[in-house]
Amino acid sequence: MKRWLKSQQQKCRQWVEWLWRQEGSPAQRARGLAAGIFCGCFPFFGLQTVLGVAFASLIRGNNLLAAFGTWISNPLTYAPLYWLNFSIGNTLLQGGPDSKTLDLSSSNLLEQSWSFIFRMLIGSFLVGSFMATTVGFISLSLFRKQSAKKHGVRTGSRKPERLSFKNIHLQDK
Repeated sequence: MKRWLKSQQQKCRQWVEWLWRQEGSPAQRARGLAAGIFCGCFPFFGLQTVLGVAFASLIRGNNLLAAFGTWISNPLTYAPLYWLNFSIGNTLLQGGPDSKTLDLSSSNLLEQSWSFIFRMLIGSFLVGSFMATTVGFISLSLFRKQSAKKHGVRTGSRKPERLSFKNIHLQDK
């Protein structure tokens, strides 16, 4: 059993490393991951990956990382994430957490369902925006450090190197 767990851990680590080394500039990869996280916060089951990849394409992000980012909502996180989304939307639209929540027992169920959906979408937009921005900046920083380490560039300097022809020597054949 220990051997199996260790092999699964190794496979998971290799998969994450492969995902981390995706193509594109650090900014493209961070935009893709942020787009996926943003779309993953919405309760559109079955469409989150499609929307994440489409949004990443629109903002020129990495599509594979966008698809991966949508997994922020998964069977383990659905309930807490959507409860948070609804709570934030409800608080924003009703003025506070102690305000009366929806009463689904009355006869105007259709009107109340639209109110519920609107609160959920407002909360999803706000939570998704916050999480995408936060993860986007953190991942951008990490992707830049990884890229700098890979290319042997100092991470403290953000100035681009100037192109110089002094060190270029052409060989005659």
